[in-house]
Amino acid sequence: MARLPLLPTLIPLLLATLATTALAAASLPLTPCRLSNVAQEARCGTLQRPLDPAQPQGRQITLQVALIPALARNARQDPVVFVAGGPGQSAVDLAAHALGLFPRLLNRRPLLLVDQRGTGRSAPLYCDDRASPTRPLAELVDARRLPGELAACRQRLQQLPHGDLRHYTTTVASADLEAVRQALGLGPLNLFGGSYGTRAALDYLRQYPGSVRRLLLDGVAPPDMVLMHSMPTDQRATLDALLASAEAHRPGLAQRWQALLAAPARDWPVRHPFSGRDETLPVDSALLAALVRPALYQPALAAALPSAIDRAAAGDLGPLLALALPGPSPSGRPGLAQGQHFSVVCSEDAPLLSTQAAAATPDPAGTEALYRRICADWPRASVPPEFYRVPVSPVPVLLMSGGQDPATPPRHAQRMLQALGPKAVHALVPQAGHGVSSLGCLRELMHRFIDADDDSAALAAAREGADCAKDVPRPTPWRALSETAP
Repeated sequence: MARLPLLPTLIPLLLATLATTALAAASLPLTPCRLSNVAQEARCGTLQRPLDPAQPQGRQITLQVALIPALARNARQDPVVFVAGGPGQSAVDLAAHALGLFPRLLNRRPLLLVDQRGTGRSAPLYCDDRASPTRPLAELVDARRLPGELAACRQRLQQLPHGDLRHYTTTVASADLEAVRQALGLGPLNLFGGSYGTRAALDYLRQYPGSVRRLLLDGVAPPDMVLMHSMPTDQRATLDALLASAEAHRPGLAQRWQALLAAPARDWPVRHPFSGRDETLPVDSALLAALVRPALYQPALAAALPSAIDRAAAGDLGPLLALALPGPSPSGRPGLAQGQHFSVVCSEDAPLLSTQAAAATPDPAGTEALYRRICADWPRASVPPEFYRVPVSPVPVLLMSGGQDPATPPRHAQRMLQALGPKAVHALVPQAGHGVSSLGCLRELMHRFIDADDDSAALAAAREGADCAKDVPRPTPWRALSETAP
């Protein structure tokens, strides 16, 4: 899953070939447009969809669609579809990121981006209370404020024309994507999903197997993975591995971290990383656990955590805050549509909490309790039982995992590998974090996997390249300039 806002513990024109064939009979007209941080001209359009699928003639919502055409004159007609994570991220806002993942592939294939309902400009469900990174730290990071703020946001969202929060689940979003495919006159799609996007892509494959050509899943979140239940276990495993790796250079670091968690809550003097203001911040074990989580997603940032933890043990919380707080969003919107996030999680994950034992791993950040409290009042949809079952895949599937991922570690991909059957291959990068597809050799692997003419060639390419990044090392731990080298 994508990083939650700190609290969660919490082409020029379409090429002639494409335009005159696949899109000739399209009922979704596209016009030239510009996307944030993308130099190439895109084509954008909207599609009307029923808010409630059971009432197709009832209230409608508008889906935002963007297509970045391929550059080659003889472009292929099967686009790559970038399915965003979160849940709550906008695919269109992440266009520049998606382009960076497929630099060679998109010479020959267009990139299709659809803002999932509830995100971006598709019936957006944003709570913008925490959008400004310069707000007082106590307002930004105090998890105790979140249930009340979200309750107020929920009430505001429910007043919107599209405010029935029961109609934003993954299964409905899959039907939206299929409607876009049909409206554009496209054949089978090459789906790339990251984090929660893997769950969405798996559901699309389940519902519309004939509409998928290839499936790529980076940081696998199975449909039956309960976010708030697995998060404490997976975060603890990643943090423990990091602390153990730092033991040689920082003896006793794990003990100092445990002492920080065990210390009584107190007010700490801090300097705001963005505003520069001197403030007083109430600090307890829940906040400390939340502060270390964001950096764990990226090993290059996690390499700074040992030093930051030692600075915190010495009374300076500044480095941990700097690593944890997100900067301004390039789109001007919050990075996560919290209304859509909780509409998905409270409908799909929360009902499974009653069937699973409480996490054996300590949860100092209080993640499960926080979600239980929020979901208790959040409107829920009824999710069909088959949503949680992953059938054998009729098409090639490439699963990718980072061994140090605190959100979707390899254990989840291994389960899906067994469920998806013989046409699935798992590429594991032992020292990588959340999201490995940006690594150079994996971008090449994805290119070969999608570009292969038939399934046998695609699977052969996946198996041959699955270990290409197994020797990527863990980044060297950072050391503050003020620290003495060992």
